[in-house]
Amino acid sequence: MSKIVKMVAQRLALGLLTLFTVSLIIFLGVQLLPGDLAQAILGQSATPETVAAFRRELGLDLPAYVRYFDWLGGMLQGDFGHSLANKREISELIGQRLLNTLFLAGVAAAIAVPLALILGIMAALYRNTLFDRAINVATLTSISFPEFFVAYILIMLLAIKMRWLPGISNISGEIDLAERLYRVVLPALTLTLVVVAHMMRMTRAAIINLLASPYIEMAMLKGVPRWRIITHHALPNALSPIINVVVINLAYLVVGVVVVEVVFVYPGLGQLLVDSVSKRDMPVVQASALIFAATYILLNLTADLLSILSNPRLLHPR
Repeated sequence: MSKIVKMVAQRLALGLLTLFTVSLIIFLGVQLLPGDLAQAILGQSATPETVAAFRRELGLDLPAYVRYFDWLGGMLQGDFGHSLANKREISELIGQRLLNTLFLAGVAAAIAVPLALILGIMAALYRNTLFDRAINVATLTSISFPEFFVAYILIMLLAIKMRWLPGISNISGEIDLAERLYRVVLPALTLTLVVVAHMMRMTRAAIINLLASPYIEMAMLKGVPRWRIITHHALPNALSPIINVVVINLAYLVVGVVVVEVVFVYPGLGQLLVDSVSKRDMPVVQASALIFAATYILLNLTADLLSILSNPRLLHPR
């Protein structure tokens, strides 16, 4: 047990170090953007005195390292600051948007993960058959297109031509769960088509790799049905790489929703990030980017830990 606790502590320390580095990159990236933030907000007609006073109000006259540690210290205390666009607290702006993004990612994951595992198992069960080739072609085709292209194709087919689903996924807190699910079907389906190929192919490859093992061959010689060999013998031993790729794709579902949210006008954190960039609302941009980075790092650490815990050879190396 102490070995597991030590391993978790090491991974968390590495994650915090990575997050600190990413926060520094985010801050420097925002600071190196061309143009004067105060001038851009006030407009070209502002006098130099007004611009200088506004820079002092925003703290832009302070050295960069002072502003960075002030920002980082506020983030550690849960103080995200205030938006420059509407003067509201950033935590208030981000709260509901983040929940909407997690809801969309959760719906997409509920569709993509079982579908990918079933298709991967069936592709391994019927290896080199027409079904296997068709599934591989379909998934590789879907993953080859960018998200916005897949989204526009689905909008054209399911929203415009067939009129089955709404083309704009505008949700609010007043609608019930059934209506909310109905409105997020298209963006969730877009994300599913993008990520299901990775998980399906990893499941297929991991199971096929284990089918050449001696204990699998012994089970075949005993006459055990092929489907039982895969589900009861190969799949449990292939969990480590499968869990790894599933959790990493879940991280992508949360972090990679920016383009999909913009296409479907979905009120999530990605849409807020894009709107804040266009308005040069840099405190909101920094907070949103750091939340995305923290989510991705946390889920990557989770994938690392789960893959180690599910494989005794990694947990107890010689």
